[in-house]
Amino acid sequence: MDLEKRVFAARDGQFEDLALDLFQFQYYNNPVYHQYCNLLKADPDTVDVLEQIPFLPISFFKTHHIAATDFEPELIFESSGTTATVNSKHLVKDAALYTQSFMQGFERFYGKVDRRCILGLLPSYLERNNSSLVYMVDELIKQSHHPLSGFYLYDLEKLHRTILHNEILKQPTLLIGVTYALLDFAEKFPMQLRHTIVMETGGMKGRREELTRQQVHRQLQEKLGVHLVHSEYGMTELLSQAYSKGDGIFHCPAWMKVLTREEDDPFAVHLPAAESEKPLTGALNIIDLANIYSCSFIATSDMGRLYSNGSFEVLGRLDNSDIRGCSLLAV
Repeated sequence: MDLEKRVFAARDGQFEDLALDLFQFQYYNNPVYHQYCNLLKADPDTVDVLEQIPFLPISFFKTHHIAATDFEPELIFESSGTTATVNSKHLVKDAALYTQSFMQGFERFYGKVDRRCILGLLPSYLERNNSSLVYMVDELIKQSHHPLSGFYLYDLEKLHRTILHNEILKQPTLLIGVTYALLDFAEKFPMQLRHTIVMETGGMKGRREELTRQQVHRQLQEKLGVHLVHSEYGMTELLSQAYSKGDGIFHCPAWMKVLTREEDDPFAVHLPAAESEKPLTGALNIIDLANIYSCSFIATSDMGRLYSNGSFEVLGRLDNSDIRGCSLLAV
């Protein structure tokens, strides 16, 4: 449809118009979002700026069928969790739409993927089905066309040999991994990397003591000899990712934007003034224009700091991850 073409062709200055058009589309085609907007008395005829668009609490993906239009999903992504928790489910109408989003997003920040060897260290994700992160990394591995690209489940020795081989050949390499697995690897096989980007995706998954991002990066820098540790910010409920190249500051692709909301008033949403030197601190709301057939306007359970250029950093989780306002819709 026309929206799909417009999302990835959007230029500076077109984001707000496209977001408002997408809001209209999802209001009329996503029953859960439609009901939520009505309860907030958000009339699509009067919503004319980003801050007025209602953001759906992310926990609704655990309790409701979130879909714009009626379709049979090609993919169903599911969040990680324990047997005692209810996992989020993201119904993806078109797998090609997700692939286009993450491939264009990755190449915007890192260039063509076929210039790199892609090494995935995602054991906890590979051990379960329907991980959006595994789907993304698997496609990056395939598109790299490098014979040594692949997933390394628990074979850290083989991963070590592969990285040493690539370092000797000066082969540009990306090691992307869940935080606890990268720390395990770095402790067992310390080395001095010169041609390898180390990218963490967050998550201790109960395997190690929780650390701040700064502590994690410091340990990886010391053990692996890298000057900077990169990071990926994504989630089951989105089709787009933001990336940090080492300073803990994330940048979004052109079709993704972050806003903040006040923790004690989830409907008070803010964009930073372009000329402001002072960042906004609050809970993070995300607009993901690629999420056409789901919901593009998500109120996350992350706290963060938002800068005037649209970049942001993640400070932690809300004390109560069930965002206030969720009770507006009964399960």
